[in-house]
Amino acid sequence: MSDAEARPTNFIRQIIDKDLAEGKHTSVVTRFPPEPNGYLHIGHAKSICLNFGIAQDYQGECNLRFDDTNPEKENVEYVDSIKRDVQWLGFEWAGKERYSSDYFDKLYGFAVELIEKGLAYVDELSPDQIREYRGTLTEPGKPSPYRDRAVEENLALFEKMRAGEFAEGTACLRAKIDMASPFMVMRDPVIYRVRFAHHHQTGDKWCIYPMYDFTHCISDALEGITHSLCTLEFQDNRRLYDWVLQNITIDCTPHQYEFSRLNLEYTVMSKRKLNQLVSEQLVNGWDDPRMLTISGLRRRGYTPASIREFCKRIGVTKQDNIIEMSALESCIRDDLNERAPRAMAVLDPIKLVIENKTDDVEWLSAPNHPNKPEMGQRQVPFSREIWIEREDFRESANKKYKRLVLDKEVRLRNAYVVKAERCEKDEHGNITTVYCSYDPETLGKDPADGRKVKGVIHWVSATDAVPAEFRLYDRLFTVPNPASAENFVETINPDSLQVMHGYVEPSLKDAQPEAGYQFERTGYFCADNKDSRADALVFNRTVGLRDTWAKIEGK
Repeated sequence: MSDAEARPTNFIRQIIDKDLAEGKHTSVVTRFPPEPNGYLHIGHAKSICLNFGIAQDYQGECNLRFDDTNPEKENVEYVDSIKRDVQWLGFEWAGKERYSSDYFDKLYGFAVELIEKGLAYVDELSPDQIREYRGTLTEPGKPSPYRDRAVEENLALFEKMRAGEFAEGTACLRAKIDMASPFMVMRDPVIYRVRFAHHHQTGDKWCIYPMYDFTHCISDALEGITHSLCTLEFQDNRRLYDWVLQNITIDCTPHQYEFSRLNLEYTVMSKRKLNQLVSEQLVNGWDDPRMLTISGLRRRGYTPASIREFCKRIGVTKQDNIIEMSALESCIRDDLNERAPRAMAVLDPIKLVIENKTDDVEWLSAPNHPNKPEMGQRQVPFSREIWIEREDFRESANKKYKRLVLDKEVRLRNAYVVKAERCEKDEHGNITTVYCSYDPETLGKDPADGRKVKGVIHWVSATDAVPAEFRLYDRLFTVPNPASAENFVETINPDSLQVMHGYVEPSLKDAQPEAGYQFERTGYFCADNKDSRADALVFNRTVGLRDTWAKIEGK
């Protein structure tokens, strides 16, 4: 992490400052508690930057704790991907990674304590009956017929649950709180349920698993978390969080603080929806560059610094709002504009033959960055035949078109001025070859006779060009809020991926995966971290040079 990255402020940091000043805490301990049932997305990045950033800035600690209480949907692949994403973003957790399952024995003990205090009972209503008995937002719930069982009976039944003597859905442990509470979460919530599922950490030791709301607060307390940070949808759950800690014997009682989750245009943040996209093969896996997962963004060419900057810019508040995609794209443009070396690539090639040039290859110097001489120069081969973009030539055009036109001149980037003389077409009328002449006295300078040449186009030597595949990614959905659609799948953008085949200059033949480049006049690209090889280069477009969507949307 760079010392130059300015320390932000927000209402949570103000609370921490006050707590430290008043001596409520002498140090800061936070945690990031992902559920290992999918890959992390850009919304998780906000929480990562908040929790780890706070620990970093206050010289405290941040734990990585996997909320692994639902083994049916979890696996080690997700655990490994989460650890990888956190480290890639530039953060390290305190000590070894933790798991809620580390505390299963203690959690069971706390559940027994609640039963002994008459504050929990084994309920044999079915899940549907429990929902029915819970009531509605306008009507209070009604007590289960099993609510007033004796303590001894509940202890025996809970032990039977642990021993596997109840089938799934036939018994659960519920906290005994208030069935008339205006807060649904307090109407005798389920805190343990039967699940005969193999657990990726504990194997088959358990057939009962604690619920998130019961596990979360106790895990925080056991780890000495000083500030438990979560998103606003858990605001009502804080009442249960506090109730559990107040009614068990435990030394630490953390406080939960809520902030608004990240909502971003043209994407979905629901793990269920993301999982649907993957499982139905609507995308090419969790790391598909169209996915706003951290691994997808990484594969597309986003940098850790750009994501951290995005999280800093959007800030931390209690106000729900939807962030424009252009805000995220602006961060990666700003980052790559500074650090990405320049290179030339032709995505949709037609051949340009320079008829007055010999067959000798001339090597020209080109800056790796126009504003950073310290990034050095590279050698670019210039030959008699070169590739240019199809869209960079027209037989005729108006004065606004600043590229190559028959009988007109244009400059080749870092090279000479050329003039188009004639062109050839295939049987379909598509231009295949343009014939031109070049002015050998115009390398690095204007024509001697004072004529003005305004246009500049990029090119690649046909003699030494390296073939490459280019994947042009666009927004995965056609509407700003696909989650609100009746069927979000129907809003998928059919043009979200366009594959093109062209050429890159030879300096890119050893392009390293994820290394970012600005392909001049085309956009920012990176070599794909999965499919790109020295003998078959694949480049992903990270983002265009400018926000074309703003024009499309009329902004």
